[in-house]
Amino acid sequence: MNVAVAADHAGLPLRATVAEAVEASGHTPVLMGPDSGEPVDYPDVAVIVAEAVTSGRTDRGVIVCGSGAGVTVAANKLHGIRAALAHDTYTAHQMVEHDDVNVLTLGARVIGPELAAEVVRAYCRAVFSGEERHARRLAKVKALDS
Repeated sequence: MNVAVAADHAGLPLRATVAEAVEASGHTPVLMGPDSGEPVDYPDVAVIVAEAVTSGRTDRGVIVCGSGAGVTVAANKLHGIRAALAHDTYTAHQMVEHDDVNVLTLGARVIGPELAAEVVRAYCRAVFSGEERHARRLAKVKALDS
């Protein structure tokens, strides 16, 4: 699985940790977005990852900003994206297993690098369950995407 990994300026310090965790999970990180540390608007980073996911260039994405809130809001405005914020491993795997989330968001100013790596590994290893109740709910969520 290819996983887009991007960050705004506030999330950039955590991006390498995220990429390493993706790779440690047996997947391929695809680094995207700015590298300079110069200020960048988080919606622009969300668009970069969303386009990679929806075009099929990557299977999933991880976006990091300062709190994780901004990129979550921005990513969820984009067609075909189901983004969720996780700062714990249960949420990271459950959001894929139950909700087929395709973009994980993180807050670099909220979560430390070791926990962030655990969260990313849990997200990358998770698979949508396909259980009837989850598939039914996912169909309803997809119907909202207009």
